[in-house]
Amino acid sequence: MTKLIVSPAPHVHSGDSVRRNMLNVIIALVPAYVVSIVAFGWGALMVSATSVAACVLFEWLIAKFILKQQPTLGDCSAILTGLLLALNLPSNLPLWIVIVGALVAIGVGKMTFGGLGQNPFNPALVGRVFLLISFPVQMTTWPLPKGFHSAMPFMDAETGATPLAIMKQALKAGDSSLLDQLPTLWQMAAGYVGGSFGEISAIALLVGGIYLLCTKTITWHIPVSILCTVAAFSGILYLALPGAASPVHHLLTGGLLLGAIFMATDYVTSPMTGWGQIIYGIGIGLIVVIIRTWGAYPEGMSFAILIMNAVTPLLNMYIRPKRFGEKKK
Repeated sequence: MTKLIVSPAPHVHSGDSVRRNMLNVIIALVPAYVVSIVAFGWGALMVSATSVAACVLFEWLIAKFILKQQPTLGDCSAILTGLLLALNLPSNLPLWIVIVGALVAIGVGKMTFGGLGQNPFNPALVGRVFLLISFPVQMTTWPLPKGFHSAMPFMDAETGATPLAIMKQALKAGDSSLLDQLPTLWQMAAGYVGGSFGEISAIALLVGGIYLLCTKTITWHIPVSILCTVAAFSGILYLALPGAASPVHHLLTGGLLLGAIFMATDYVTSPMTGWGQIIYGIGIGLIVVIIRTWGAYPEGMSFAILIMNAVTPLLNMYIRPKRFGEKKK
């Protein structure tokens, strides 16, 4: 009798492979990277290259010499982790801090649990949150877009307040006139705002998201539920609280689109069923707005995704797909 072997997630069907899906996500990130490199110049390139190289190296070393396993770099998951980690970092971050973040992302967030398919939390976000807590000054010193024409070294780039910081200040002061300091909606959508270089262009991220949907690499459930929840909840607060920003500002700023499209949809750490994914997305959206409104940090996307990553096993337990051949009750 042949036994059916069930392996850990991600489970991919229809002739696809883990490598192919990872490559699709990498391709979808190309528009965001193009805009980021044009805006931040050599800093974005150096941080990205360091992050990817460090993630690949640490995964190979840990698999080969600590876990005594055959390294599986061919699935491109380490490359994707490095790219996503880099997109969550300032483009002027010292490279040694980027290497520390890569070590935590791969060593703690992924390989500690046995590698791809067994990690409960998104590895890139584990690395990012570790750096945010350990190096708060460096991780919250955001460069302004300058591009390749700037002659300044990337770590000496001109810095300034992000849109989320301005929104937080206006809400704290209860003064909506402070929101006049925000970039225009077109600037936020097209890509000329301070922040991590993965927050630079909403349009570029949406183009990548459309590609992932068209290739069926992801489904609509998680991104749509997150964005609709943020729009609805922030809309209520916009009407109720003095100095609160509009839902459109919330949707276009910070790491919301990057997280909703590329990070919350991670196969391993998100629920299996459509309804589970919708509840998961609603939870992320609520936590994001709560942190942005009442939390100590201006942004809450990383924390929201990690919190809901922890809820995913519970959602998978209670919201299961119907078994093949099971009769309706």
